[in-house]
Amino acid sequence: MKLTLKIWRQKNAQDKGAMVDYQIDGIEPDMSFLEMLDVFNEDLMSKGGEPVAFDHDCREGICGMCSLYINGEAHGPDRGVTTCQLHMRMFKDGDTITIEPFRAAAFPVVKDLVVNRSAFDRIQHAGGFISVNTSGNTIDANSIPITKKDADEAFDAATCIGCGACVASCKNSSAMLFVAAKVSQYALLPQGRIEATDRVLNMVHQMDAEGFGNCSNTGACEVECPKGISLENIARMNREYLSASAQG
Repeated sequence: MKLTLKIWRQKNAQDKGAMVDYQIDGIEPDMSFLEMLDVFNEDLMSKGGEPVAFDHDCREGICGMCSLYINGEAHGPDRGVTTCQLHMRMFKDGDTITIEPFRAAAFPVVKDLVVNRSAFDRIQHAGGFISVNTSGNTIDANSIPITKKDADEAFDAATCIGCGACVASCKNSSAMLFVAAKVSQYALLPQGRIEATDRVLNMVHQMDAEGFGNCSNTGACEVECPKGISLENIARMNREYLSASAQG
C-alpha cells in the first residue's frame, strides 16, 4: 500500500505546530497502525529526519497509551478497538490519512502526537481509596452477596482504560464518561459505599478544576470508546453526585 500521511508535528509544548505531509510505500494490510508508524519512522530516520513521537506501551488494547486522532476519529475508523488494534486493512491503497494528537485543553500536547493525560491521574487520586481492612483479616470474596447485575455493571465500568477517547470525541472535551466509569466501578459494590459520598464529590470537583467541559449529550463518547463504556454510567454518577451534595 502507498499512502499519504498528514501528521501533526510539534517540537514541544510551546511550539505552534503544523500538519506535515509525508509519503510512504510498502505498507502491508495486516500491519497494525502502530507498526505502520514504526516502519514510517525507520524510513524517516534513514533519510535523516526526526521520528514522529507517539505514545505506546502494551500494544494489546489494555494500557490506553496509543491514543491518536485518525481521520477525525479517536482511535480511527474501526469500532471497539484502540489505535494499536487498528489494522491497515481498514484503509485503501492511495488513501490520505490524517493523524493528530487528542485535542483538549486538559490534554496539552507534549510533542508531536503525545499529549499529557496526567489530569486523569489527578482525578483518580482525588477519588481516594477503599478503607476495607484486609491486613490479617482476609474475608472470603463470596461472603458478601452481590447481585449478578451489579457485579456485571461494575466489571463493565472497570474495563475503562483511561485512554481519553471520550474527551477527544466530545465537542466540549468532557471527561464525564471516564469519571462516571471510575465512580460506577465502586458505587455498585458494597466495598465502595464507605467512601461513596466523598469519592464522587472529590472526583467531579477535580474534573472541573482540570478544565474539562460538561457533558454534550451527543453520545459520541460511548460510540468512540474502545471498551464500549455505557452512557448509563454518567446517569449513575449524576445521581450519586446529587445524593452526595444533598448529604453534605
